[in-house]
Amino acid sequence: MSGTALANEFQSELEALASGQIAEIASSGEVIEAVKAQNLETAGHDQAKIDELDKTWRAEAEAVDQPMIDSVLDNSLSGYLADLQDGSDGLFTEIFVMDAKGLNVGQSDVTSDFWQGDEAKWSDTYGAGAGSVHISELEQDESTQLLQSQVSVPVVDPDSGQPIGAVTFGVNVENL
Repeated sequence: MSGTALANEFQSELEALASGQIAEIASSGEVIEAVKAQNLETAGHDQAKIDELDKTWRAEAEAVDQPMIDSVLDNSLSGYLADLQDGSDGLFTEIFVMDAKGLNVGQSDVTSDFWQGDEAKWSDTYGAGAGSVHISELEQDESTQLLQSQVSVPVVDPDSGQPIGAVTFGVNVENL
């Protein structure tokens, strides 16, 4: 069975999860405040700065010393996301929040890169506005052998109704 056929098999369950539990988390105070704070810090970043940060992150992901990665993993949002993942009974395999530039704000586990702004998980949610959902095709995770899909939604400012970031959840579809 192809990845596309499998993705369609779980589409309605993933959409329900996106509009329910995932939307609730995306609109939580922890997520909103952390994204707003980072947007203030990164508002002036141009593409060269974003590329530099992403390059540093990717190098650290392969290194023993990981000061940039540690600073993100040790923040309060990452702790909140890790607790959510731990409490999901295996449903969520990863959770990460991105700012208005597509840069990681917090995450439950280390991501391979820091900048998600060139990927559909960010552009099809943050760029598409409130209420948008991006559901990836199903993939088998090489390390865990779990069949999973990524579900992404925008993080929306409750005051303006405008997207301020996005959040992506790795979902173990065998636990739906």
